[in-house]
Amino acid sequence: MAVRIQDIAEQAGVSRGTVDRALHKRGRIRPEVADRIWAIARELGYEPRESSEKGRKHLKIGVVTQLAGSSFMIRINQGIEDAARLLGQQGVTLLCRNLETIDEEQQLEVIDQLVDEGIDGLALMPIQCESIRARLSRLSKEQGIPVVTFNSDIVGAGRSCFVGLDNKQSGRAAAGLMGMLTGGRGKILAVTGYFTNSVNSLRIEGFIQELKASWPETELLGVQSSFDDAREVEKIVTETMERTPDLAGIFVASAGQEGVRNAFEKLEITATRRPHVIVYDLTRENVEALMEGTVDFLIDQEAYVQGNYPPKLLYDILVRGKEPDQEYLFTDINIKTKYNL
Repeated sequence: MAVRIQDIAEQAGVSRGTVDRALHKRGRIRPEVADRIWAIARELGYEPRESSEKGRKHLKIGVVTQLAGSSFMIRINQGIEDAARLLGQQGVTLLCRNLETIDEEQQLEVIDQLVDEGIDGLALMPIQCESIRARLSRLSKEQGIPVVTFNSDIVGAGRSCFVGLDNKQSGRAAAGLMGMLTGGRGKILAVTGYFTNSVNSLRIEGFIQELKASWPETELLGVQSSFDDAREVEKIVTETMERTPDLAGIFVASAGQEGVRNAFEKLEITATRRPHVIVYDLTRENVEALMEGTVDFLIDQEAYVQGNYPPKLLYDILVRGKEPDQEYLFTDINIKTKYNL
């Protein structure tokens, strides 16, 4: 009876894709893993077949996103869809799992499901926690499944690279803009989404550091969590402005930015009397707010690139054995006003 790749994979504790790469000497795989696979293959009586079809294995790449209902995900998903069409012509299938919230257990479950479905590589927006870090580390280091993170990152997980914004630096840029808008004085409100979201946390960290360093006369009223909900953003802004009518600036580091405009309408605050506002993402709602004068600056993070590039990087790793040139592939920090949309 012929030895199946699945038999070797089960004994080696790796994916079918990893076994295929080891036996056919293509793509990236750690030498010790390849040696173990070959030892098991020989023990089982595996005989390699020379075939013109061996270079045409049908690859599966898993893609995991979060906050699927957020408007900033529209451009990311467009990038993923275009990558799926392009790679589909090369016999590659993208298995996409779009999670609605930031849920550690749900993300772990989805990763395991994709591994069971035989993925050869994984692109994901990881949650910054120890369980996800450990799971990704096992994938990349023990099972030979390359991982590329995008939009959000996680250190110490053995991933090949990160594609996305330099979030801390973008927070510093936002603080610089806010300092110029306010003349370096006044009370500033900062709004984040989830404190467990590394993207939000890095933006806030950079914002606070730069305010303290370059605009020490500003007063940060605190950082409040909105759970990426526009209604919560509206509540935070409304209550803050009722307590602090001389509020000078609002920085929203997450989704739900339309809540700022809703709060202004509720409080009947006109464009000439409002605090200065800086938000993220080139969404339809944010563009409207920018054009009507509710927002001063919008920071665009090239969401399309973040969705489009990771599957292509994984294809290069798996098929061509080509690792990314850099560990961090940062997208541009694009500052938008109503004059340069």
